[in-house]
Amino acid sequence: MVKNKKIRVLVVEDSLLFRTAITKVLAADEQIEIVAVAANPSEARDKIIATRPDVITCDIEMPVMDGIKFVRWLLPQYFVPVIMVSAISDKVFEALRAGAVDFVVKPDQYSPQGLKTFGQDLSQKIKAAAAVKAPVPKVEEDDGRRITTGISKDSTKIIALGASTGGTEAIHSILRALPPNVPGIVVAQHIPPVFSEMFAQRLDKQTALAVKEAETGDYVDAGTVLVAPGDRHMEVEKIGERYRVRCHQEEKVNGHRPSVDVLFNSTAVAAGGSAIGILLTGMGYDGARGLLNIRCKGGRTIGQDQASSVVYGMPKVAHDIGAVEIQTSLKKIPYVLINLLK
Repeated sequence: MVKNKKIRVLVVEDSLLFRTAITKVLAADEQIEIVAVAANPSEARDKIIATRPDVITCDIEMPVMDGIKFVRWLLPQYFVPVIMVSAISDKVFEALRAGAVDFVVKPDQYSPQGLKTFGQDLSQKIKAAAAVKAPVPKVEEDDGRRITTGISKDSTKIIALGASTGGTEAIHSILRALPPNVPGIVVAQHIPPVFSEMFAQRLDKQTALAVKEAETGDYVDAGTVLVAPGDRHMEVEKIGERYRVRCHQEEKVNGHRPSVDVLFNSTAVAAGGSAIGILLTGMGYDGARGLLNIRCKGGRTIGQDQASSVVYGMPKVAHDIGAVEIQTSLKKIPYVLINLLK
């Protein structure tokens, strides 16, 4: 993006009240310019051609054509990064699978603080989306096949996954390929409260692993996956021969809660050379230092490559500082992981 050039945004929202609220909160950001608004996807189609936006914000629930169908129609013929604006609903995961870059949660429009927080979140995600210059790499549909190669049973091993923009689909892609006897896995995905539980439930249904939103005191046993709750950090500690997690709401780290660095740093301390850290797609640098810590403690580390990342930010920083031992594509990560566990 050219320095000082504003990010051109098209807002698609059927509610006049909320359309006005979105344009108002975005107008406060000097790096963003609202070039057009549309009440529905049909109106948006003409305005996309006329205004050539850099990013589109789009409601999910709309009459005639919903936001998910709009994304499926738009992206194959005209690529513009799309941020979904959603009420609390698991439909956001359908939108992300369709190719949307990220999502934000609709606030209470009568709450000034809620609108302010929403505006900050939306602005940040618009800036991340503006860096995406090609369609979100498609994750192949699950054909039911999983890696069946035997791995040694080792209760001392633990796998830590971290991701941000584009991470929900990336994590889903990795976990669905893994066998049920894989060592315990802990996940820090930048995601709002409530949606973290929905995300965990979706993974539990669609993979061979037992997945749940983490609670303090949960153990990280073989075949289990613990997802950090939205707006909570998650740390790993060793209790005897097992690993246990602690969730808390201390200050944000790198601007995030949950923070990947918090999870990775605690995993490095608790597991040392028995840890495997995997850093996936995302904007910024959260997780890079933690991944380096895992490697310095003797653990193994994997970073997603640029070609398969939605946003090659976090894994790039990790690679540049020497934290990544093996850099590979999203599709190959499960196989690299299994080889490290053999």
